[in-house]
Amino acid sequence: MKKQNNILKTTVYTILILYGLLTLVPFLWSILTSFKTTAEISAGGTFFPEKWSFDGYETIFQSQFPTWVKNSLTVSLAVTILNVIFNTMAGYALARIPFKGRQFLFSMLLMFIMIPSQVTMIPLYIVISNLGLINSHFSIIFTTMINITYIFMMRQFFINFPRDVEEAAAIDGLTRFGTFFRIVLPNARASLATQAIFVFMGVWNEFMKPLLFISSPDKYMLTQGLNALSKQYMNATKWDVIMAGAIISIIPIFIIYIVLNKYFLKSNDQTAGIK
Repeated sequence: MKKQNNILKTTVYTILILYGLLTLVPFLWSILTSFKTTAEISAGGTFFPEKWSFDGYETIFQSQFPTWVKNSLTVSLAVTILNVIFNTMAGYALARIPFKGRQFLFSMLLMFIMIPSQVTMIPLYIVISNLGLINSHFSIIFTTMINITYIFMMRQFFINFPRDVEEAAAIDGLTRFGTFFRIVLPNARASLATQAIFVFMGVWNEFMKPLLFISSPDKYMLTQGLNALSKQYMNATKWDVIMAGAIISIIPIFIIYIVLNKYFLKSNDQTAGIK
């Protein structure tokens, strides 16, 4: 029986490893293609570059690409910070602070989650237009600074957070705000890091809202800029330029994930210690 279990585990792990390697092939192809010359890509060539070229990256940085990266970084960081603050405070209020209509409000929020985002596009555009925020980065920040999904996630975390810790803090003289900021938040870093990673990725990869609100090329988000580049260079078969832009665009996501993942693991240990 034990031998059969070992064979089954080996088979499953082998399949997963092969599947993982298979999913990496398109990513590796993109990286290697960004270092090929246009002529080599047009000719088909081999999987690896015959002659390593940085022409694609040079072309990218001669365009407005750095401006688009700066725009996306600014908006994504602002939205991530605002989401972490507002979603966390709203989740804590729904989990811990008794007030009239709390359950009704929570039920309404759950109902709003089920509404497709496409349904709200036109009303959002009308509101943003009336506020005079069209063609402004504030239009994206204003419409994405709260996320009901993460309010729900933080509420579930705070419901499961031990009340004894908060009661001990109250006995020591901490106010509700003091308990929240000095006791609860430091022990919620796992949820905060998870929230920050997904919010940042969502805004960084957002395409529809920038397309709806932003029209000036110098204010483009990165997704809009990559779309413009692909239209500009696809007809000229400049796949090295397109792939170079795509590869550079995922670097901030990797950095954010690596940095916050460390805090995620540390906070898991601390949370386990408290429990």
